[in-house]
Amino acid sequence: MTPQNSPLSYLDIVNLCGNARVGVPSPIPSEFDSEPLVPFYLSPAPGSPVIGLLRPQIIELLRVENSRTEAKSIWVGLEGADVTHARKISFDASLDTHTKRTAVMKEMCERWRDTGILPDIIGPKKWRAEMYPVYRDAFGVHDYPAGDAEDGELNFAFEMERAAAALFGVITYGVHMSTYQEITDPVSGERTLRLWIPTRAKNKSMWPGYLDNTVAGGIPAGMPMFEALVKECMEEASLPEELVRKHVRSVGCVSYFHRTSKGWLQPEVEYMYDMPIPPTADPTPFEPKPLDGEVERFDFLNKTQVEVEMRSARFKPNCAVVLIDLFIRLGYITPDNEPDFLKIVTALHTQFDYERWAGGA
Repeated sequence: MTPQNSPLSYLDIVNLCGNARVGVPSPIPSEFDSEPLVPFYLSPAPGSPVIGLLRPQIIELLRVENSRTEAKSIWVGLEGADVTHARKISFDASLDTHTKRTAVMKEMCERWRDTGILPDIIGPKKWRAEMYPVYRDAFGVHDYPAGDAEDGELNFAFEMERAAAALFGVITYGVHMSTYQEITDPVSGERTLRLWIPTRAKNKSMWPGYLDNTVAGGIPAGMPMFEALVKECMEEASLPEELVRKHVRSVGCVSYFHRTSKGWLQPEVEYMYDMPIPPTADPTPFEPKPLDGEVERFDFLNKTQVEVEMRSARFKPNCAVVLIDLFIRLGYITPDNEPDFLKIVTALHTQFDYERWAGGA
């Protein structure tokens, strides 16, 4: 993505992030709109949940996996000569625990990395070495096995390398925090909003040099949402745990279905948090500072500056939609001043056309 010549509308920004649909035209026409997608089920059993969506080239790679002489067939539903014959693909019934499924995905994805398959997604430079959870019910509880406990009643199904999640179209989860200060003039009543905005390091594997939210990151398998945020606050922005726990509040989530320029599927949920700086407080303790090298610098920008950068596509797309949600919650974007208000609000809370997945995409 490159900066736009003409300013983007708020709805344009939302559609750049949530640019994918299943079975219907996307909000931004794409060469991949007509690509057949096959639901990825947890098991071949009736009633098994759908946990992802598979593109034709992944289906072909899974066929190769099943044909490897040293390996037992681990994928079910690959009968037929081409993708048009596949209607339901799943792990083999023998892979009946999260431990077995995790081990299969780990071995396969690491081998794909080491043999140069799809280097633009899971090559050594793209590998994140972070394990992401996959759930039976993508909208259910974020639980995790304790000790040696196996599946039982867990929603947790298995975990897999973060970089490979888009290859299987599984829903992933992250945390985003906005640190801002809003001051109201006691005479005029005019509000002034400033936000701490980081510039991503130019050596990052994804979206180098783009603008971001104050703190953002993925949720590793087994880590609660808020604890993931606390960790990211220190690692990315040098914000100490005691400050975060005292001042940060949960404010909801946004969800969107993003398709990359190469066609990979990224349905994502971002849990959102605010850390407002009290108008009369000393702002110094709230000032973020780079620590782990993922951020080049932080700038305390006013709302007008932030909007100019947003409308110029200078923000990482999902960070821009988090800020749009913030502007809605603070009352800067309203049904009275934004003609696309309902389209924007509903697009910020998509369910990924999930009801279409089980029926075959």
